[in-house]
Amino acid sequence: MTFKVTVQPSGREFDCDVGDTVLAAAIRAGVGLPYGCKNGACGTCKGRLLAGGVVHGAHQIKALSAAEEDGGMALFCCARPHGDLTIEVREVLAMGDFPVRKMPSRVTRLERVTDDVMIVTLQLPATEKFQYRAGQYIEFILKDGNRRSYSMAHAPHVDEQLSLHIRHLPGGVFTDHVFSGMKERDILRFEGPLGTFFLREDTDKPMILLASGTGFAPVKAIVEQAIQNKSSRPMTLYWGGRRPGDLYMSALCEQWAQTIPQFRFIPVVSDALPEDHWTGRTGFVHRAAMVDFPDMSGHEVYACGAPIVVDSAQHDFVERCGLPAEAFLADAFTSQADLVAP
Repeated sequence: MTFKVTVQPSGREFDCDVGDTVLAAAIRAGVGLPYGCKNGACGTCKGRLLAGGVVHGAHQIKALSAAEEDGGMALFCCARPHGDLTIEVREVLAMGDFPVRKMPSRVTRLERVTDDVMIVTLQLPATEKFQYRAGQYIEFILKDGNRRSYSMAHAPHVDEQLSLHIRHLPGGVFTDHVFSGMKERDILRFEGPLGTFFLREDTDKPMILLASGTGFAPVKAIVEQAIQNKSSRPMTLYWGGRRPGDLYMSALCEQWAQTIPQFRFIPVVSDALPEDHWTGRTGFVHRAAMVDFPDMSGHEVYACGAPIVVDSAQHDFVERCGLPAEAFLADAFTSQADLVAP
């Protein structure tokens, strides 16, 4: 049995199998519902039910509160319909251009750039072309069926290999393996491209780019895509870390600032020690952006990193700086603990 899902205001329709989530069915059908984590943690896929009903699986309260659910909102990544649905959500155009695929890859390089960050380079099959948009991510499919998500760290015109920035989470099955057991020539399977966090090319608004930690990876891809497109849009990158060493590719950002007239780089460090001799900006990275851009009404923001950074930025930029809600594009890096919590 299948149910019909109608998306408003576009009027597009797709089928959803019994027991499947609305988002999973939309992805298969190439319908661009916005989404991020796919696990009920980030809230990106939230929309309104206009007709019909759903049953929600486990999700974070911050992603969908009981009051929101009572008010007719739904979290489509964990919402399973029990009849035909009509939903209201802002579609992301052209999501069906690059279909989601499962592919093998071979590890070709492991570069440890800090104590807890590894850059992993993957070689793709020579006979297959993997297409994606700058900012999107892939999911590694582990032997036990679990999955781990990482963003591509370069623009898609470099399509022979994929580069990922992986932070070590002690006790994490996958990242423990990356830092202690993974070797060059290992084979990894993944699915992608995934996510609706990617460079929008239908606007000339100035861009504010906000990254914390390895949230720099998809932001790097977005900058590289803008450079490849010969974009004239002003770009200001704020990259935050606890200590200067956490900004592991700051030299590249400084190079962009020196060679691209419309690009600025603002590194922000929250917990510098005396021996760091840090003389740059300090504090919360999103507040540094608010100081420089008290009026964001004419801007577009791309934010990626820890959920608390992304959530704080979204709230403060919209409520205090006048950023239109639809101009805040984000990808919050959720941990396994985030995904399984009620």
